[in-house]
Amino acid sequence: MSKKTLPFGKEKLEEIIETYPTPFHIYDEKAIVENARALKAAFSWNKGFHEYFAVKAAPNPFLMKILKAEGFGADCSSLPELMLAEEIGVVGEDIMFTSNDTPADEMIKAKKLGAIINLDDISHIEFLEKSAGLPELVCFRYNPGELKEGNAIIGNPTDAKYGFTKEQLFEGYKMLKDKGVKRFGIHTMVASNELNPIYFIETAEILFNLVVEISNELDITFEFVNIGGGIGIPYKPEDNAVDLNIAGQGIKDAYERIIENSGLPELRLYMECGRMVTGPYGYLVNTVRHIKETYKTFIGLDGCMADLMRPALYGAYHHITVAGKEDQPAECTYDVTGSLCENNDKFAIDRKLPAIEIDDLIVIHDAGAHGHAMGFNYNGKLRSAELLLRTDGSVVEIRRAETEADYFATLDFRALKNFPITMEK
Repeated sequence: MSKKTLPFGKEKLEEIIETYPTPFHIYDEKAIVENARALKAAFSWNKGFHEYFAVKAAPNPFLMKILKAEGFGADCSSLPELMLAEEIGVVGEDIMFTSNDTPADEMIKAKKLGAIINLDDISHIEFLEKSAGLPELVCFRYNPGELKEGNAIIGNPTDAKYGFTKEQLFEGYKMLKDKGVKRFGIHTMVASNELNPIYFIETAEILFNLVVEISNELDITFEFVNIGGGIGIPYKPEDNAVDLNIAGQGIKDAYERIIENSGLPELRLYMECGRMVTGPYGYLVNTVRHIKETYKTFIGLDGCMADLMRPALYGAYHHITVAGKEDQPAECTYDVTGSLCENNDKFAIDRKLPAIEIDDLIVIHDAGAHGHAMGFNYNGKLRSAELLLRTDGSVVEIRRAETEADYFATLDFRALKNFPITMEK
């Protein structure tokens, strides 16, 4: 069971708010670094282990730079994500470029940066060759179909839009070999927010067995296996975090049993975790704006689902702390809402919390991944700032809040003034 605590108290929050008004996302640097080191330690048995931080989880260059200092690469899936990686000096094979329905200019950029290009479909071999030329190292994303169960977020692999079938893998690697490609990798990603460590051991076993089978049949050598990310976090207090040591040891045992006993060359083990790296160490801080009493009691915050859409999108649970009332009994039942004109703009429904008053500070936990990153501007809502709690206790702004000028920046009001209305009355 996880205990939900904060790296700051009410007094510290009030100090921060004097400079940075709510709502804002704030990340705990110390905890992120310690967690990154724990992940590396669990897989240190593999000499080539490399974690590629999933940029989509928290696409902020300040966070990425912290993780780069810990030896992490970047898992990218779009041109802007490639540009973020390049901006902080993550280039070459420290980038894993995994995308789908990818335009040519993104393939060209990935190849120019020297990224590992992870193809999603057998037809993309020709597309990559024509658009950017085949690099010396190519990876394929495998979809295991009925061999592996998915979960609620990604769905069943047979229904997923991602990856090659097993038969297509053999055909695809033969095509690459015939075209002169000499370096190969393999990848899969079939779950998201999974809390069972055995799931990841089984995934590794599937890929290890595939490597042996394909290597022997096609006489090619694999350099790495990327078992993807998908390690979940304990959003609910009764949840347990994935035991990284159990996962690491289980994958090590499978590696020794399958790869080492096959006589194949050493394989590097790659992962591309995002959520579990930063997720538990980011918080959405809000101020109570209104309290509404009708058929239920609604707590209206200055933040809304534009700042954190997971509860509305997935029905996801995010723990809530009322700053300064951590030790008070949770005796009141509330719906905790935002101001978006959508009835599902709710961070919590029928949540037991201490008695809440106007101007209380409401902290929503586990918002450090797929939180700010999934923000949007529907209803004219402006995305909030991102702050970083440094290891020395200081706070810096790592992304300012959006303004109305940002919202209107892509509209040409000068052209609007002379825009003719042609419909007859």
